[in-house]
This record gives sequence, structure tokens and C-alpha cells, in this order.
Amino acid sequence: MLNLLPGYTRDCRGIQRRDFLQLGALGGLGLNLPQLLAAKAAKGKATGKDVSCILIWTLGGTSHHDTFDPKPEAPESVRGEFKTIPTAVPGVHFSELLPRLASELNRYAVLRSLNPVTGAHAAADFVMMSGHRFSPTTIYPCFGSVISHHKGFKSLFPPFVQLGNAVSKGVGGGTAGFLGTVHNPFEILADPALANFSARDITLPAAIDRQRMQRRAEMVRTIDGLQRTLDSDPLAYAALDTHVQAALNLIASPQAKKAFDLNSEDPKLRERYGMNGFGQRMLLSRRLIEAGVRFVTVSDNGWDTHADNFKSLKNNLMPPVDRALPELLIDLEQRGLLDTTLVVWLTDFGRTPQINAASGRDHWATSGFAVMAGAGIPGGAVLGKTDPEGGRPVQNEYFPEDTAATIYTKLGVPLDLMTPTLDGREIRLNHGRPIREWM
Repeated sequence: MLNLLPGYTRDCRGIQRRDFLQLGALGGLGLNLPQLLAAKAAKGKATGKDVSCILIWTLGGTSHHDTFDPKPEAPESVRGEFKTIPTAVPGVHFSELLPRLASELNRYAVLRSLNPVTGAHAAADFVMMSGHRFSPTTIYPCFGSVISHHKGFKSLFPPFVQLGNAVSKGVGGGTAGFLGTVHNPFEILADPALANFSARDITLPAAIDRQRMQRRAEMVRTIDGLQRTLDSDPLAYAALDTHVQAALNLIASPQAKKAFDLNSEDPKLRERYGMNGFGQRMLLSRRLIEAGVRFVTVSDNGWDTHADNFKSLKNNLMPPVDRALPELLIDLEQRGLLDTTLVVWLTDFGRTPQINAASGRDHWATSGFAVMAGAGIPGGAVLGKTDPEGGRPVQNEYFPEDTAATIYTKLGVPLDLMTPTLDGREIRLNHGRPIREWM
């Protein structure tokens, strides 16, 4: 399923916009894409370095102890069940759960001294995906929305696409915030690992012809006329006829069908990525970058390991990532795309040094990790250090605003860019400092 208006829920003001415009209800056509096409026509070509980005978001908070920052000398109540293994960089060890990531460390960089500053899920999604501390009065846009606003379209495809729905939007994280719903992510919710995956909400379903799609467009326009009188944000329902038609053209276009046709890939390559939801979303992210999408978020759920942390990581969570992330970097490099594609792995926060009674780790707000590759990021660079129990950074401490500054700098977006709010105010994009060791 495809969702074009993420992040809206029912409240005392009435109509539930999210359910109202789910594609299951309207059969495959929402209003976010027409708005984006309208914005493309109005804005013109953006300036700046033409670098794309794939953001991997593991929702819940991936344990830094059990991945990139193990503490083998700590007490068992801290170090946990996993042993460590050497990496491709002499003297650097990772958890034994990361055999392929360890062997391919020369392809990416790891920040071991990230201070996430928050330990609450919804707020963490907001902070980590925007680089701004949470504010109840100002919903700052996430990275992909800023790219959509600042750079606009590169091709027929929307500039910002999210694969999966594993982003907590409770306080606006992962959304366009004050930039407006037009720059929200274009969400693809279908599982690309399924045998019948064809992005049915992007391409025309086999049982639906163009005439039927035209009737659906008329339905959208009718609903738009009824709803805009009830809603304080009429821009969310603005759909000019020409742009509705352009959206229909995209849905039926050969380019869309080609981009989402994973069956055209070499079966051996698909297998190397992993025939699971995460692996195939990673492969699809590469195809979308090739098709002209500027920013792709690959989301993955289940990382909130309060209980059975070690069992969950070993049996379910880490193997798909350890397989697909190195494969993505190799694939991008072989296709000549790695120099112009920044790959980032972020998560909510770290997890507690102390293992709890349920064999889990709880939320930890002062220590975590970030992974980056491509776009000139130095491979094999392992930066920073935490204390002997992994509780706090003690060397090269960086914050979410700094990872944001690094991402924007690599994507060619000025940090002093003033972004307009819907009420006409202008707010500076970022107040962080790029990670200088990765510049």
C-alpha cells in the first residue's frame, strides 16, 4: 500500500485525514504527488551539489554495545552475550553479529561517540531526523523534506520517498513540519520481498484501466472541494487538474513500472541483498536513486529490545542489515553511484549499559552511533570513544545537529539556509557543525 499523506491522525477537530486519504480508500491516488508536481512547475531548477541520499532508519533504538561499540572488558552485566571479532581495520573490533560489516569496514565510517540527547521514541525520531531539539511549538522538517523543498524534482519521481512505515511521527518526526505537507515523504508501504510485489499503487493495477483511473481522479477532486472548507491547511488538498493528470501519468508511466520491477534484477543480486523485506527495500532504494529520487528513507521496525535483546538481535534483526548494507555499498560503487550517493544509518538512541531482568536493554539517551558512507566519507574511519561501560562519549562527542550538518553539507545544502514557515517566518536550517574528520 502507498500512503501519500503520512502523519495525520484523528483528534477532537474531526476528520481523520490519514485514514480519509489512504490509498486503500481512494484506490491508488492521493494528493501529495499532484502538489509536488505543482511545486516543481512553480519552483524551477534548484542549485547546489547533486548528491542523493539513502537513510536507513532502524526504529526503536539499535544497541550500540551489541553492534559497533562492544565492551569486552566490562562486567558480564554490561558486555552481554556476544563476543567480538576483528574488522578490516587493524585494532577495531565489532560484535560477532556483524561479520560482513566487520569485513567490509573499509567501505564506510562509524561514529561511536554520538550523543542522541533524548531517550523517548517519538521525540528521538524528530531529533535524529531533523537535527533540532524537540519543540512543541515548531515542527522542524526532516532531512528528506528539506531536500524536497530546497532541490525539488530531479526526474518524474518525487524527490523524497520512504520505504516502509517504521517511523514514529507522534510529534512530527520524519515529516515536513513547517514546510507543509507537500514535502512529506511519498510512502511505499508494500513489501518488495513478496512474490507479487509490483508497487500496485504506483503502476496501474491489472484490473484497472485508464478510464477507471480518470473516474478516481474526479472522485479526488470532489472530495477535495468538500474537505478544503473544513480544513485549516487547504494546501494539503490543492490538486489542479493539470497536476492530477501528471500524477496519473506517473502512476501509469513506463519509468515507474521499470523502477519498481525488482524481477528485472539478477536473481543472484537479489539473493545477495537478502530475500526479506529489509534486503529488498535496500535494493529498491538503489533503483529509486537511479530513477532520480533525491532522498530515500529505508525504515525497519522492531529494534526496541527491552526484552530478549540478544535473541532478537541474533535471530531476527541484525542478519538482514549485516547482509544488505555492505551489498548496497558494493552495488552503488560498481554502478558508479557511490560518489554521488550518501548512505546513512541512524536510529533513535543507544541502549542501557546494564542488562535488565528481561535480558534486554532499555532506552539510553547519552550514547549511540551513526554510520555513513559514500559522497566522500572516508571508508574505515572509526571515530570517537565512549567510557568503559559505553555510557557516555569521552572523545570526539557529536550531537544530532552535527550529523544533520554533515548530511546537509554532503548534499550541498547551505547550513545557513533560511527556510520559510507556513506563517511567513524564516528559520535557520541548522546550527550544528559538520563532522570535520569526515569532510
